[in-house]
Amino acid sequence: MRAIIFANGTIPDDQAMHATIASSNLLIAANGGARHCLAMGLTPAFVVGDFDSLSLDQKDLLQAGGTHFVVHPRLKDQTDLELALDHAISLGAKEIYLVGLMGGRLDQTIANLLLITRSNWDSTQLTIINGFDVGYLMRSGDDLEIIGQVGDVVSLIPLSTVVDGIITNGLRWSLEKASLELGTTLGISNELSNKTANIRIDQGKLLVVHNKQNV
Repeated sequence: MRAIIFANGTIPDDQAMHATIASSNLLIAANGGARHCLAMGLTPAFVVGDFDSLSLDQKDLLQAGGTHFVVHPRLKDQTDLELALDHAISLGAKEIYLVGLMGGRLDQTIANLLLITRSNWDSTQLTIINGFDVGYLMRSGDDLEIIGQVGDVVSLIPLSTVVDGIITNGLRWSLEKASLELGTTLGISNELSNKTANIRIDQGKLLVVHNKQNV
């Protein structure tokens, strides 16, 4: 099952995600992310959270559309996005697209990005969509194919202490069994040298961000 989760950040370009929405089986909003759904004329199957970011009118619209509310107390140990991820996986989601993770408070943005590193969802494919930026989470042994245009920017950002055995093909600056340590900027601002690139890692967690500059 493929799910898409709307968080309560900013969404730079609604058009960029329409194809993903159309191909998803399950639409979930993390609390205030439901506002984005309503603005786009979408009805989420579930809204998860403490509902402190939604007005009564918005709640009424969602309820009238058949949305199910998964209510959590405001004083809780997880963010609404983390709870929404747990809920999607409990329903059988194997691929999850995350939108609205950026913008607003700096602490929330950083927490949202680092949340994907948790081992709770290691068996689930996680992808971040932020306008024309798409971020793919790679884990030990993963292969990734990127399709775009020559000149598109591709950045490799380690999310574990070290990422080992990185092999790339189709990028301007190739890596062959390379290692990247957490905090290094060596993998930032590479480019597609072909319309297709392949990336493989042996160990670790790596965020690969594809910026589609020539859309």
